Amino acid sequence: MCIAVHDIIDVMAERRVRLSLTPNAKLVLSKRYLWRDERGHAVESPTELFRRVAHRIASTERVGKKKWENAFFEMMVAGRFLPNSPTLMNAGREAGQLSACFVLPVEDSLESVFDSLKAAAQIHQSGGGTGFSFSRLRPKGARVKSSSGVASGPVSFIRVFDMATETIKQGGVRRGANMAVLGVGHPDISEFISVKREFKELTNFNISVGTTRAFMEAVSADGLYQLDFSAEERRARQVLDQLVDAAWTCGDPGLVFLDRINQLNPTPRLGPMESTNPCGEQPLLPFESCNLGSLNLSKYGLEGSFDFALFRLDIRRAVRFLDNVIECNHYPLVESERVTRSNRKIGLGVMGLADLLLFLQIPYDSPEARRWGELLMSFLDREAKAESMRLAVERGAFKNWKGSLWDRLGYPKMRNATVSTVAPTGTISMIAGCSSGIEPIFAARFERNVLDGESLREIHPAVQRQLRRLGVSVQAALELSDAEIGIRLGAAWSPAFSVGVEGHVRMQAAFQRHSDSAVSKTINLPMTASRDDVRKAYLLAYELGCKGITIYRDRSRPAQVLVATAPANVCPSC
Repeated sequence: MCIAVHDIIDVMAERRVRLSLTPNAKLVLSKRYLWRDERGHAVESPTELFRRVAHRIASTERVGKKKWENAFFEMMVAGRFLPNSPTLMNAGREAGQLSACFVLPVEDSLESVFDSLKAAAQIHQSGGGTGFSFSRLRPKGARVKSSSGVASGPVSFIRVFDMATETIKQGGVRRGANMAVLGVGHPDISEFISVKREFKELTNFNISVGTTRAFMEAVSADGLYQLDFSAEERRARQVLDQLVDAAWTCGDPGLVFLDRINQLNPTPRLGPMESTNPCGEQPLLPFESCNLGSLNLSKYGLEGSFDFALFRLDIRRAVRFLDNVIECNHYPLVESERVTRSNRKIGLGVMGLADLLLFLQIPYDSPEARRWGELLMSFLDREAKAESMRLAVERGAFKNWKGSLWDRLGYPKMRNATVSTVAPTGTISMIAGCSSGIEPIFAARFERNVLDGESLREIHPAVQRQLRRLGVSVQAALELSDAEIGIRLGAAWSPAFSVGVEGHVRMQAAFQRHSDSAVSKTINLPMTASRDDVRKAYLLAYELGCKGITIYRDRSRPAQVLVATAPANVCPSC
């Protein structure tokens, strides 16, 4: 008997699913996500939060509002899908801003710079993050005709944006996040590369160098490349050495491969994409925004296999959910609403990959793991596009379809200019109780520094589950050394620092091959990693078709989000 997808949705939405949260997940929800009254007391439970979000997102449906509300609610409560943080925080509010990612233009005039600064402040206050390209600003010392003075250069203006961000809390619960991109051809590139080395500046910014094919070819040939604004040339390998040294020292800057991003620009007639959102996974046009969501791969694991039927169903529901968010959203900028509604970009990705691999007994740093990664992301991208095509029939294609990449490639009309991405899923993976994004499990025991002034210690939930399957109680697990945990878990145990540079980058590339947008992944390196390891990561990422890359060497900053801990320092019930 053939059962329609909508019939399956009806059946599944009626199932009673018990909400299961770790103590740390409950704490994060309480501190950041649950609505509060004037006295600061929570006025909703986690279950009520998910019901609030599901109700608001389903409210745009023309038919079957309650059915879709129940479907969205079941998927979130079961921990299989979560949208980005602004949607969880703000859905249902009168002026709820639901998108995580924005890019703003910065043109070479004082008026444009401060217009963008004002717009960024509005976005941060509403809960979003912002990306900027400062490449159009003239270099330090260049003549300013209107004032007969000289320009102070892009780095000076980035400092202004950073200071403004410091004074604004996103929606009262999150500090503003930014991405600054500067093209490798800018004459001030050396100053930009080194600006974060002392750990005192641009604390609210990630920074990335926008590289070109010409630059990377000059690196390969040990040749010169042309700078912008002048006839000056520089030796490419010297600039790459500066990049490598700075990233080895402090983790910044990353690289963004702009030519590759624009080669696959879904709407090339609207102009180039010059920057990304703060974590690098979402290249966007000026003023464009995007909302993200992630499916928890660890929830689909079967004994030695994977539940592709349920995964397909959730992909379809998640695409519909994210498209609905565009309708529900209250945009902080009129121009952002216009561009976003014209392209309707969404970014559906995954989290919990490392947990799934551990469950399936597959080492993260292995060809088999990368085959699984590519299989899962290609399946997600294909099914997400299929659902976007169905939505185009039901609701209409995105406005800028004509002349788009998909139109030129002969695709049927789609509702969304992009459907797939891989986000870092920082706090939402905590809520879901799984590993973040496509990262390996950081360590068996670790400390998270994600709440202002408060550290969260835990044994990774998937490690606990796997040890329980092997007959090890929670209390016994607390007393095991890291080496003993590794022995119990066997060859499939692949914490972040056991994964080689090539293993990290090849996993990113496997997912990038099937992502419309980009992939947020940190190439986590041990403290002992060399500058040559950083260089290898950069060059391999370009060779394998990634759209960008970020590396981080353990303990290279005074403070970091994740720190491995000793057995005695973990929460016994986390």
